[in-house]
Amino acid sequence: MAKFNTLVDIFHQAIATYPENELFGTKKNGVWEWTHYLEFGKMVDQFRAGLAGLGIERGDRVAIVANNRVEWAVAAYGCFGLGAAFVPMYEAQLSKDWEFIAKDCEAKALICATDAIVEKSKEFLERVPSIKAIVSLDPKTKGDGKVHTYAALLGTGKKVATIKPAVKDTACLIYTSGTTGSPKGVILSHGNIASNVSAVHDVFPMTAMDRSLSFLPWAHSFGQTCELHCLFSVGASMALCEAVDKIIENLGETKPTLLFSVPRIFNKLYAGVQKQISEKPGFVQNLVKSAIKTRGKMRDGQEVSLGESLTLALTDRVVFAKVRQRFGGRLKYAFSGGAAISREVAEFIDGLGITVYEGYGLTETSPITTANWPGSRRIGSVGRAIPGVRVEIASDSEIIVYGPNVMQGYHNREEENAAVFTKDGGFRTGDMGRLDDGFVFITGRIKEQYKLENGKYVVPTPLEEQYKLSPFVLNLMVYGDNKPFNVALVVVDNKQVAKWAAENGVTASGDKLLSDPKVRAHFKTELDHYGEKFKGFEEVRDFALIDEDFTTENGMLTPSLKVKRRAVLEKWGEALNALYTKKKDKGEAKAEPKGDKPKPAEA
Repeated sequence: MAKFNTLVDIFHQAIATYPENELFGTKKNGVWEWTHYLEFGKMVDQFRAGLAGLGIERGDRVAIVANNRVEWAVAAYGCFGLGAAFVPMYEAQLSKDWEFIAKDCEAKALICATDAIVEKSKEFLERVPSIKAIVSLDPKTKGDGKVHTYAALLGTGKKVATIKPAVKDTACLIYTSGTTGSPKGVILSHGNIASNVSAVHDVFPMTAMDRSLSFLPWAHSFGQTCELHCLFSVGASMALCEAVDKIIENLGETKPTLLFSVPRIFNKLYAGVQKQISEKPGFVQNLVKSAIKTRGKMRDGQEVSLGESLTLALTDRVVFAKVRQRFGGRLKYAFSGGAAISREVAEFIDGLGITVYEGYGLTETSPITTANWPGSRRIGSVGRAIPGVRVEIASDSEIIVYGPNVMQGYHNREEENAAVFTKDGGFRTGDMGRLDDGFVFITGRIKEQYKLENGKYVVPTPLEEQYKLSPFVLNLMVYGDNKPFNVALVVVDNKQVAKWAAENGVTASGDKLLSDPKVRAHFKTELDHYGEKFKGFEEVRDFALIDEDFTTENGMLTPSLKVKRRAVLEKWGEALNALYTKKKDKGEAKAEPKGDKPKPAEA
């Protein structure tokens, strides 16, 4: 595979090499329609000319508020070919976030997915004087001077040659989610992203025959680099998922070979398949357990008996093959990033015959830093450093990254740049980890860890991911900073709880259902089960049940689905603190933890 220097190199090579290949699939009126490479190339050429007609030049910034769609990719590559920086935002973000980002990056044009977004954007135009034009992707738009339409820009008939950007020219400004404050604009150069694409191809065999179902937002660096740019560069295809609740349906229809996802989606797939298996006869459940164990032994190079091989073959034919068929029947590999995937979930999906490759990175590293790949894989780790990248572990366990993928810096954040870069050019990730034979294991995030009253340090995210494996839990946040023990705010799955209640003689409904003693006892059993491997001081001693999920709309989640702990505490802190009062009233506050755990070095 050729080495790429810029995203414009990727564009030219892909269009010239794979003109007749299918690229983007979109479902319209129940039928999947495909845009081919040559057609896409022509649209990019036309849109690039349209942007130039609006006055967009090298060094300008063009912002977009849109979910994944063909026009998103057209706009991105149109900007790259003009030497302009592309600044993606999410439709799910609040308009105040769009305003902040557009103002911070000094966007010259703003592309909007719908007329509704156009109207919201008009409300802050006076406060963002850099915006000279709005472009609407909505086909119903007619345009009115400052508002231009996507169709009109495509139809100008003008031609503008692509420029050859320098490796260090800015390709994207991707704004981090801002879990602890305002978003920061991460400056990624053409060389940053192109080096990541080249390194992925060095270790993982993607081909023009591959296809993905695209539901990770391209506005996030994982979806953009690993799916959009990597697959585009090899002539592969991407079906654009209709919606998150349509993933299973769309998988069956489009038959992908690759799946790019975050643990939250894998957890949902795991819970759904586990639920189906739990309803099968006991002997089938035992077959599944035995087959998954056998697959694990084979993966680890252990000897497998004839009986184990026969059991695996039988289970694969009568159970696993049917599950894979629901996923389209061609799915070979699944890539997990964005957060640590539960070992239990990874081993289960692996057991189904779909190999899971977990990786690690951040927006600031374009994003891939480490990955598992064929011939170099260890479940539970996030893999080894990809070619050209070096990882070191500092004395406080922080992961430091060196390589061509490391960002140019944060836009207009000199103090923060000074804080995150080491003197020799390394990037301080803020994540804690350890190395074992070159494999990196993530142990937590420095900013998220907190200390209990007894001096023990807790890293909540891995605990939360494990608890969320329960089919009754939609979301969960562990809390215990400077407290005697951990408690949790549990977002329940209303449908599952209602079904369980009906099956177990619970007549309460509405708000009274979640306070019913039987329901609370059931959740205590669930948390105890899924947290059984935790150290004593890590376990959740009490919990509050709520039925309002954490979402981007209510400000509890970032667009990349990370919990905004500060926002959750602002709304639910009183309920969580009340759990400690309740324990004191019962004389339980001085309960000693049942175990111990080595204390990480202080950050």
